[in-house]
Amino acid sequence: MISPVRWEDGRLVLLDQTRLPVEEIERGYTTWQDVAEAIRSLVVRGAPAIGVAAAFGVALAARQSRAESHPTLLADLEEAIKGLAATRPTAVNLFWALERMRTLAAASAALPMPALRARLLAEAQAILTEDVAANRAMGAHGASLVPDGARILTHCNAGALATAGYGTAVGVIRAAHERGKLAMVWVDETRPVMQGSRLTAWELVKEGIPHRLISDVAAGFVMKRGEVDLVVTGADRIAANGDTANKIGTYGVAVLARHHGIPFYVAAPFSTIDPSIPTGAAIVIEERDGSEVRGVAGRQTAPATSPVFNPAFDVTPAELITAIVTERGVFRAPYHF
Repeated sequence: MISPVRWEDGRLVLLDQTRLPVEEIERGYTTWQDVAEAIRSLVVRGAPAIGVAAAFGVALAARQSRAESHPTLLADLEEAIKGLAATRPTAVNLFWALERMRTLAAASAALPMPALRARLLAEAQAILTEDVAANRAMGAHGASLVPDGARILTHCNAGALATAGYGTAVGVIRAAHERGKLAMVWVDETRPVMQGSRLTAWELVKEGIPHRLISDVAAGFVMKRGEVDLVVTGADRIAANGDTANKIGTYGVAVLARHHGIPFYVAAPFSTIDPSIPTGAAIVIEERDGSEVRGVAGRQTAPATSPVFNPAFDVTPAELITAIVTERGVFRAPYHF
């Protein structure tokens, strides 16, 4: 199984996703500041994977700190937590994992400093292990929704690369394939950063799962031809009413699926649900540098002076979502998480 995030020899090791599919390069990190930059620069990406990496970032911050008292260590950890939280605003798993680490540190005042540092590392490792288990459970629940001989369309990358392993939406695809239910997968390229073509297609090649890559603008056409049986995507944040933020372009795919009468499923860990926000209108949408749209793979394809609007995510209204698949089961509207 692809493992994009792991702890090894006192450091966090990340598979550099900015270099895929051409090169498979792993990088080691020993400071929380470097982990924050890895999250910001998309070396590691995908909501669950970001959360796992950030948890290890807090554990590294505890190791970096020279604090000899609990209050001083908490202050150092708080600086790291705020720095890690500032990297990407949309994925709720990032904030969920950081809050889990903050709560553990605050509740461990009675421990000696070495024991507290060890406990924080163990908690980060537990978050990683739990994520893989959740993805496998999610895959099993999702596979039950997949008809025999299914042709599935997916957008962006919600596979092992976006998690601690196995995947969310691609986890459903992987589980369906393991059960002999899958005919093939349509993979949207997912402009502008090409997570579908660079990452999802790479994973499916690695796993031997039959697929065909298409440009984003071809999705409606293959639906019209009757060649898509269901859509499965991941999620970066789900509001209390089921509105779902995911990679830009997901909303358009959901509209197309509704027009063509195709089920549209979201697969995400329960930690992606944010009950603090009632609807998707409250989800903060990250905007990224315009250079991502003005070029492809380092080659300029638009005038350097052209203004760009580059939202990294959009929000799919709950009424366009057939069901939300989590490790706790399948949820349908009206949502009561």
